Amino acid sequence: MEAESEPYVRLATMRQLHQAVGDLNTARSLADTLQTVADGIVAGLGYELACVNLVRPDGDLVVAAFAGNSAAEALITGRVGSRNSWERRLAMGETWDGLRFIPHTDGWVLLDDDVPQWHTEGPEPRFEDEWHPQDRLYAPMYASGGGQDLLGVISVDRPRNGRRPGAWGREALQMYASQSAIAISNARLRANMQRALVRLEREQQALRASEESFRQAFEYAPSGMAIAEMGGDQHGRLLRTNDALCRLLGRPASVLRRYAFADLVHPEDIGTLLRTSAEGGRAELRLGRRDGTYLWVSLRNSVVADTADGPRFLLTHVEDIEERKRHELNLAHRASHDALTGLPNSAELRSRLGARLCERPHSVASTDVQALDAAYGDVDDGRVHGFPSDGFDAGPAVAPYDHHVHSVAPDTVNDDGSKGLAVLFCDLDGFKSINDRFGHHTGDAVLIEVARRLTTCVRDGDTVARLGGDEFVVLADGLGSADAADLAVRLRNAIIPPIRVDGRAVRVGASFGIGWAACGMTAEEVLRSADQRMYVEKRSRSKVHRRAG
Repeated sequence: MEAESEPYVRLATMRQLHQAVGDLNTARSLADTLQTVADGIVAGLGYELACVNLVRPDGDLVVAAFAGNSAAEALITGRVGSRNSWERRLAMGETWDGLRFIPHTDGWVLLDDDVPQWHTEGPEPRFEDEWHPQDRLYAPMYASGGGQDLLGVISVDRPRNGRRPGAWGREALQMYASQSAIAISNARLRANMQRALVRLEREQQALRASEESFRQAFEYAPSGMAIAEMGGDQHGRLLRTNDALCRLLGRPASVLRRYAFADLVHPEDIGTLLRTSAEGGRAELRLGRRDGTYLWVSLRNSVVADTADGPRFLLTHVEDIEERKRHELNLAHRASHDALTGLPNSAELRSRLGARLCERPHSVASTDVQALDAAYGDVDDGRVHGFPSDGFDAGPAVAPYDHHVHSVAPDTVNDDGSKGLAVLFCDLDGFKSINDRFGHHTGDAVLIEVARRLTTCVRDGDTVARLGGDEFVVLADGLGSADAADLAVRLRNAIIPPIRVDGRAVRVGASFGIGWAACGMTAEEVLRSADQRMYVEKRSRSKVHRRAG
């Protein structure tokens, strides 16, 4: 900065400063304004480096512009310093009117904060007012009106004369920071106004062209479009359809105008349609085609409102999602089925088994049914139901019966003829040796063939699942204890015949444990019980007999 004793230099500086301030008002954008602020300090105020830190919407400050050193500019431009770190710096600095100065003797306290900075190298000062390379000088910029709304902070470094600025230099920097704040505020205002004008012009153009645009978008849309009545006796009746919807459903527009969407939707999806048409929004459902088949579509409703009478029409977009639905079903199948054998996997097995079980044992529920029937009459139709888990102490306000049919374990000792859900746990005998001798390819082929044989031996509705490794589980409902034992024998006999793999015949045996699913048990407990009985059965036979079946 110029010496205080050289007024002609001050005048030259004022001219440079005046030019820099003039440049601020000619910048075309906010980014240009910020860079002009930084360039003006270097060009007009006699500093070698200048950095403009701008307050972001979240309160932190970002290095938005830099001047004087291309290496420093590339290093710190765009970096962010937290608001707390900046407030700490501004609070601890020496107050030079509107500026804040932190001498190098105090700057060590700030070395670990997150404010981006560039340190220059240089010798130690030789006299008191000489500039130290680690001195820091900041010029806060506030919004116009004299408030404390911080817009940003200008930081400067390395005065060209090597000295800390005097009163004249400080006043010049403070004045420039004030003018910069005004320029930045104006640039933001201009940007906001420009965006508003552009948006207004676009809205006006859209309004002028809306009718034609809507007609073309509706008629020539690649997916189905329809306009339907909303409310009243004719709710959902199709008023207008485009060519794409007619092709999708295989019906001409003149025929579609005789229908409402409720006439075309799959009976199972009528509730979904009613909710969607009443509220607007999106739904996935099936619509009937002329050939009697149903097609999965994504249906989106928008309410077309009349400012005087309220909602009157539904604008409906209909998109063919048949292929995606098939893909989703395939993915769901893969998630619930074993990739090797195609059987239900462990998670699906537990899901199906858990769906048949409730927390209340059958014996407790039966007693409760009798107690309620005695107190309130036979409100049941003869079926055995479970009850809510909060019991029956609430008196007549107790919740009604649910529709769960209890799973009951037959009496395997006395064989009273009762039926239940049998859980047959199967473990292959000798499978590990096949894997070890012939490799996993042969082992996989054996598992696939065993899965096929098990599946062919059970009834429709029974479940054959692969639990993992060489373990399989069969769920068979409606069996007595003797029926389950017979089924285990048939399954074992189906497994033991030789299996040919790559011209080689291999054999495995099978051990079965029979468990029973009963309410009051968890799926894990049922499977554990069947697993334990399988091991009892496996240990009861010699190794040779296991392979022989």
